[in-house]
Amino acid sequence: MKRQKIRLGDLLIKRGVITQAQMQQALEAQKQSGRKLGAQLIAMDFVTEDRILAELSQQLDVPWVNPNDYWVDPDVASKLPESYARRFSALILEETETDFLVAMADPSDLIAYDEITRVLRCPVRLAVAREKTLQELINLVYRRTDEISNIAEELGREITSADDIDLSTLPVGEGGASAPVVRLLQSLFEDAVQVGASDIHIEPDEQSLRIRIRRDGVLQEQLFRQRNIHAAMVSLLKLMCGLNITERRLPQDGRFQVRVHGRSIDVRLSTLPLQHGEGVVMRLLDHSAGVSSLDQTGMPADILQRLRRLIKMPYGMVLVTGPTGSGKSTTLYGALSEINRPEVKVITVEDPVEYRLPRVNQVHVRESIGLTFARVLRTTLRQDPDIIMVGEMRDEETADIGFRAAITGHLVFSTLHTNDAVSTANRLVDMGVEPYMIAAGLRAVLAQRLLRRICTQCREPYTPDASERAWLRTIFGADETESLSLYQGRGCASCSKTGYSGRIGVFELLEMDADKIDALRRGDQSGFAAACHADLSYEPMSRVALRYAREGITTLQEVSRVLGEADESALRDEVRAVREAAPTDPSEAEGVLNDPASTDTDSASTEAWRQG
Repeated sequence: MKRQKIRLGDLLIKRGVITQAQMQQALEAQKQSGRKLGAQLIAMDFVTEDRILAELSQQLDVPWVNPNDYWVDPDVASKLPESYARRFSALILEETETDFLVAMADPSDLIAYDEITRVLRCPVRLAVAREKTLQELINLVYRRTDEISNIAEELGREITSADDIDLSTLPVGEGGASAPVVRLLQSLFEDAVQVGASDIHIEPDEQSLRIRIRRDGVLQEQLFRQRNIHAAMVSLLKLMCGLNITERRLPQDGRFQVRVHGRSIDVRLSTLPLQHGEGVVMRLLDHSAGVSSLDQTGMPADILQRLRRLIKMPYGMVLVTGPTGSGKSTTLYGALSEINRPEVKVITVEDPVEYRLPRVNQVHVRESIGLTFARVLRTTLRQDPDIIMVGEMRDEETADIGFRAAITGHLVFSTLHTNDAVSTANRLVDMGVEPYMIAAGLRAVLAQRLLRRICTQCREPYTPDASERAWLRTIFGADETESLSLYQGRGCASCSKTGYSGRIGVFELLEMDADKIDALRRGDQSGFAAACHADLSYEPMSRVALRYAREGITTLQEVSRVLGEADESALRDEVRAVREAAPTDPSEAEGVLNDPASTDTDSASTEAWRQG
């Protein structure tokens, strides 16, 4: 690196990137925000981060790199202490016999350069990289698994048996922050937040304690021999929630907040009596990140445009479906934040309230005292709302009231657990909702899943096995299958040896039209399904997911893991669509669609694939 002191503002003005007036505005705003000048310029939309990095790269004669393109060895990266890595936004990417390659967000910081060189005691080659990318990698590299294990051993030595616990010594205030059980939970929360975990599971076995965190929808496990630390951890967590620490025979639910790395994390806790002690599951909600907008959900542009039109309707019901953890609440909150205006009254009925929204009246359902979904929803209709969000359609009464609200001038949002959008109507009928009510009130169904992305650091070509090739030939044809380029993740430190990093949403949006409404009103389930698949604007999730696998975004195994039976259903639809491509007469095509023989053939093809 050219050893020269660079004033970023002067450099950008000299290159004509910003004007002197913009520079002065940024300096004035910087006094209030405390941000670095570069971050302030980016926040004020005077310049992009990429332009700043490009100018620094050229001026300092250092490469501009993407850290995800490097195989980062945790043992090598940890030679730079975590405090220095976070303070300077720096990470060791490579080690050679003569020097280190270190990526920095601001390579013009000579103080940081000197400190890093002094700590490493070796020549340093600098590279410039995006700060967000560096921070994400730092969180993954500097995991706290070893620290958690060491604290657990220390705590295990202090506790002589699982029942010999003095609850008065378990601190919850600042005065006892040095107690091992407090440090253990603190490290556990820090590790979970660093890697973006959504849940923490604490599960006691007969001779060990299992702690698992859910990251990208999949659990990752850490096993401890110190079984006797379990009771101390559970007791402290109950104290933090204000629960009854002496009650171990019944489930309990609670909530508390913690601050981790300057971020406010809302923790929803649930206990369950198991064979060897109480199991604890904690859902982590990062309130500091705020509510995600619809643009941040990763929804395709065409579906996003249609959904925005739907959420601005004056009345009707829009359902978001999918299993637990598929991002339904994130989508609904994004929709609410987009239509939340002073002239509109919004009431939500939730269990529990996950995110707080200004100007929105949010009700927390409490079944234990009789404050049920149906009761709150019935009262909500007397509160003169324009928009109602029901956390989940759980029973016939809730669904019936929701649909009556939808046909009497209210816009209603809710969620439902179904495999796909087409099966939603059947699920509602099974719950006891009258078909004519569904036809009158339902406007659209958005089904969604979350697929794990292949890790970009360890992605490599993948050759499908025989059964997978047979499946792909059925969908894409023999010629196209042979030319497919598929990928998988080998597993590295950045992805915790999983081969996946991050997730992408898979969506299917089904809007009601005359044919679908007519089939619903008649209670004709097969006719409704036929009308759905004949809709050119409807694309099944499995088809989208397979396209992502085809483009190298995810793997075939991930598609199968997440979609399961829904994928097989879409496979039959895909074969049927190919057969219907030949007829030009619409009536002839409909005859093929309803031909039982074609369905039998599809089933036979699927069964042949199953048996490989």
